[in-house]
Amino acid sequence: MGKTTDFFDLTTRNWRARLAVSVELMRELSRYTDPEELYTVFSRRMMQLYPTARQLTISRRGLDRPEYRVTRFNMWADTPHVWNDDDRNKVQRGGLLADLLYEDQPFVLDLLKVDADDPCAHFFEGQQSLLAIPLFDHGTAQNMVVVTREAPAAFPREQVPELVWLSNLFARATQTLVLSDRLQELYDAADYELRAIGELQTSLLPEHLPHIPGLDLGVHYQTANRAGGDYYDFFPLPGGKLAVLIADVSGHGTPAAVLMAITHSLAHALPQPPTKPGEFLAYLNKHLAKHYTLSTGNFVTAVCVIFDPINGTATISNAGHTPPRVRWNMRDNRYTAIDQVRRLPLGVTHRTQGPYPETTIEFRPGAELVLFTDGIVEPENHHGEPFGIPRLDAALLQPASEARQGVDHLVEALQTFTGRTSGDDDRTLVVVRRNDLAAKRPEKSKAGSAEL
Repeated sequence: MGKTTDFFDLTTRNWRARLAVSVELMRELSRYTDPEELYTVFSRRMMQLYPTARQLTISRRGLDRPEYRVTRFNMWADTPHVWNDDDRNKVQRGGLLADLLYEDQPFVLDLLKVDADDPCAHFFEGQQSLLAIPLFDHGTAQNMVVVTREAPAAFPREQVPELVWLSNLFARATQTLVLSDRLQELYDAADYELRAIGELQTSLLPEHLPHIPGLDLGVHYQTANRAGGDYYDFFPLPGGKLAVLIADVSGHGTPAAVLMAITHSLAHALPQPPTKPGEFLAYLNKHLAKHYTLSTGNFVTAVCVIFDPINGTATISNAGHTPPRVRWNMRDNRYTAIDQVRRLPLGVTHRTQGPYPETTIEFRPGAELVLFTDGIVEPENHHGEPFGIPRLDAALLQPASEARQGVDHLVEALQTFTGRTSGDDDRTLVVVRRNDLAAKRPEKSKAGSAEL
C-alpha cells in the first residue's frame, strides 16, 4: 500500500488518500471472524494510521473503584488472550489509570506527568502526551485504550471524536464475535446433549416389527428436532393378539422427550399384559398425573388398539388423540374415522374413574387401520395450507402391496406437499393391515423408518 499518511497530522488534506486507507482497513477487517485475530489486525493498521509510542488497554470489568487490570501493553513480548484469560494480570489500585478509567470520559493530556509511586509509572517512562479513549459497555467505560507519544501536545483534539466512535464501534464488533463464539459453544453443547437424548429415545422404540400371523405392519417415525415427544410401541399378547400404542406428548424437544421416556417406562412396568386398551390407558393416566404431569401442565394424547386376527376384531380406546382411520377392505376407496367417545388426554387429571371407553370393530382380511400423530396432518405448504386428512387418505389409497409401501406413499406425498423432509412437529404413522391368516408372509426385520 506504500507509505501510510499519519492521520494525526492535520496538515494532510488529501481526503482521497485517507478514504482509500479507510476502505482498505475495513476490507481487511471483514476477512476475520476470530476476535483475537481481528484485534491484532486492527491494532497493527491503527498504528500505521495513528502512530504512537505506547499502547495500553485497561479494564475494570468485575472490579470496583479504584481497581483495574492492564490487559494489553505493546511492549510486552507475550500478550494474553484477554477474552479467555482475564485473570492473568494482577489487579492494580489507584493512580492515573484508575482516575482516567472511572471518569467514563475521553482525555487528552498535552504534558504528561506521572508520580514516581504511581502503579502505572513504568508504562509511561519517556512519554510526554497521552490520549485515553473509553470503550463503553452498558453505559460505562468497562475498558479503555490509552496511547502516548514522546513529544508534548502530540494529539490534536480535532481527531478525538473520530477515534472515540471508531474505537467503540470496533470494540462492539469484537464483543459481538466473542458472544457469537460463546453462543456457538453453547449451541454445540446443547446439540450434543440433544443428539444423546435422541439416540436414547430411539433406543426405546421397537427395534423390530413384531411378527403376528394375519397382521402386516408399517411404521414411520421422525422427530422435528434431535429429540421429540412422539411414541409408538407394540405388545405381543397371548392368543396371537397384538396391542399397539401411539402417543403424542405436549410440547417439543427435551421436555417432551423426557415425558415420552417416562410414558415408555410406565407402559413396560405394567404388571400384566395390556389385554384391555381402556384399562391400559387408565393405568398410564393414573401414574402420569399422580407423579409427573399435574405439576408441570404437560399431558399425553394416546390411542391403544388390541388387534385379534383370529376373531377378526380391533378394540380401540382413545385418550384425546386424533381418531384412527379405517379402510374396511382393499376395494374400499375411502377411509372412515373411528371417532368413538374420547376422554381427556393422559396426565390431565388423576380423578378419572374406571377404564377409558372402548370400541370394538370388525377387522377382517383386507381391512387397514391407520394411527398417526398430528405432525402428519398439520404441516403446511408455502401457502399456509395444512396437509390435512383428505390428502392423508388419498396418499394411503394408492396401490400398495403391503403396509410398508402405503407408509412410503404417505411420507413421499407429505414431503412433496411441504417441500421439506422434516417439519415443526414430530411425525409418527403406524399402519396395520389385516391379511389372510393362511398366507405365509416373511418376517420384517426392522420397525419401519426412524429418523432423527
